Amino acid sequence: MTSTGEEQGEAGAGRDGPLWWERRRSAVLDVGLGGVSAVECGVEGVTFAHEAGIPVFSGVLFGLVIGSVLVLRRRWPIAVVLVGIAVSPAAMGFLLGVVGLYTLATSEVPRRITATLGAMSLAATFVVMYMRTSGDEGASRTLVIVLSVFVAVALTVPPILLGLYTAARRRLMESLEERADSLERELSLLADRAEERAEWARTEERTRIAREMHDVVAHRVSLMVVHAAALQAIAVKDPAKAVKNAALVGDMGRQALTELREMLGVLRAGPAKPAAVSAPVALVAGFEDGPTLGELEALVGQSRAAGMAVELDVRGEYSAYVAEVEQTAYRVVQEALTNCHKHAAGARVTVRLAHRQGEVAMQVENGPCDGKAAEPGLPSGGNGLLGMRERVLRLGGVFVCGPTDAGGFKVSAVLPSEPG
Repeated sequence: MTSTGEEQGEAGAGRDGPLWWERRRSAVLDVGLGGVSAVECGVEGVTFAHEAGIPVFSGVLFGLVIGSVLVLRRRWPIAVVLVGIAVSPAAMGFLLGVVGLYTLATSEVPRRITATLGAMSLAATFVVMYMRTSGDEGASRTLVIVLSVFVAVALTVPPILLGLYTAARRRLMESLEERADSLERELSLLADRAEERAEWARTEERTRIAREMHDVVAHRVSLMVVHAAALQAIAVKDPAKAVKNAALVGDMGRQALTELREMLGVLRAGPAKPAAVSAPVALVAGFEDGPTLGELEALVGQSRAAGMAVELDVRGEYSAYVAEVEQTAYRVVQEALTNCHKHAAGARVTVRLAHRQGEVAMQVENGPCDGKAAEPGLPSGGNGLLGMRERVLRLGGVFVCGPTDAGGFKVSAVLPSEPG
């Protein structure tokens, strides 16, 4: 079986035709052509019967059978062309030969076969025309040869060229359709990936905002709760210290509100149209303007003012790091001190900071609780250590935390001075 270019072009649209036809209209077309060819060959079979000296019925029947072979042109185009060449001496099957050559040229058979059969058809048509016109009186040999060549070329070359053009055009259209489908799939894939990246960016920003708000609110409010508890305990015994603690609570509340307003202002910043792009940029800029290691002494002082026995040990020469490293290091110490306020009331705390070559290390370690100080009853969401770990690992650092042999707890982190 040899498939034609017409079949290839129609295969993708769904098969609804009988037998080997891809579509019903193709079957109707071929049956119609086969009927016309059969009538033509049947009429020509009368002349053939007189010339061959056989009964007219036999000549007409022979012509009908030969002409109806055209119905098989899509199934066996080579066979159709060979039949047309074989019956050319009988001067019948002109439609069979022309349509057969066209179908052969549009099919997927090798071009050398098309060229060979085309040459055979050309030679057969030339010989038949020459033999039938050479006996005419008054016709010169040159005229007979020219006429034979013209008829042979007219019945052979145009169908083949038209078929080759149709096949090339069909292949081009199929290629363009495939490229269009491929481009549509690629665009759809790119759109999906862009949506995924946008969703990932939104999730990342939400996580970062939540982490920042947790750091600010948890630390400030924890100190406020500690001061409020101390204020309640000494309000009657030591009014002066109670007033001092009340002032500290007010300062902590105002600081927390100020930082929250700054973050909310960053979230609202940016023009309306490019908000999807400017908001993350503004957030990054706002966060990079956050606390630094230079404010670590003030942070420790706030914990001391809340009654915590905390010691700060700084080693190495301090030099300003990139904003993200500065903020992350500060937040790690801040969250560790907050956890000490929550879970280690009355324990001694040591904050160590080491400036090394190419990195900065920090450690917050608390001893066991003394059992005298009352627990402040602060709630814990369980996100503090997780947030610290995420911050440190995102910058390519190392984070370790866990209980100590002395019964306390230790948080350690090492950050590169210039994260990749």
